[in-house]
Amino acid sequence: MMTSSSKPALGILALEKGLPAGSPAANPRFTELLDLPVISETIEGGWSELVVRGDPILEPAFVAAARKLVARGAVAISSNCGFSIRHQKAVAAAVDVPVALSSLLLLPMMLSQVPRDGKVAVVTADSSNLTEDTLVIGNPSDRSRVVIGGIEGGELLRNEMVRPPVFTPVFSIQSDVEACISRLRAAHPAIKAILFECAGFPLVSRELRKNTRLPIYDIADLCRMVFASVT
Repeated sequence: MMTSSSKPALGILALEKGLPAGSPAANPRFTELLDLPVISETIEGGWSELVVRGDPILEPAFVAAARKLVARGAVAISSNCGFSIRHQKAVAAAVDVPVALSSLLLLPMMLSQVPRDGKVAVVTADSSNLTEDTLVIGNPSDRSRVVIGGIEGGELLRNEMVRPPVFTPVFSIQSDVEACISRLRAAHPAIKAILFECAGFPLVSRELRKNTRLPIYDIADLCRMVFASVT
């Protein structure tokens, strides 16, 4: 759902798609699940391949897009890529509204929700780029309680890494994510909760909560919480 700048809105920093500004097709897919007033601003030059691998040259573009969102009426800011966590501090310092760019910010809360002998699985679009600097863990001793799996061999990441990105059907996303979860649970029976890094995964969260019977958190959950805190 999009909104005019006259209403308080959730601002989304959106990855580059090579589309004209304001094009409906440029709107992040997961925002349709939110039932919130949303506006988005493209991160200039912020192609998936650059954001995922953490190219520091993009930081000014993140900050500039965030400031535009605030000027348009955003009362809180998030993003449509979990790897934006690398720019969390810079964006939060640049604007005077709450900033929560990645579902990875939920990790400390999730670790506190499960037993000490339980684990939290982080499911990501690309585990090779989910490096230690992207993990938000308050207590270093909790690192052993976090396990990581990715769908980097799947259709979604391949499609997102080209310019312009290619649409990926929901059934394909679900198949790859479900297979990843199955592998992780087989290797780590102590998994008690799952965190989805990728902003494409909320499209399948509800179905996979039913299938896995585990708590699953994603960027949509974080967006609802942050927006509710200021409205």
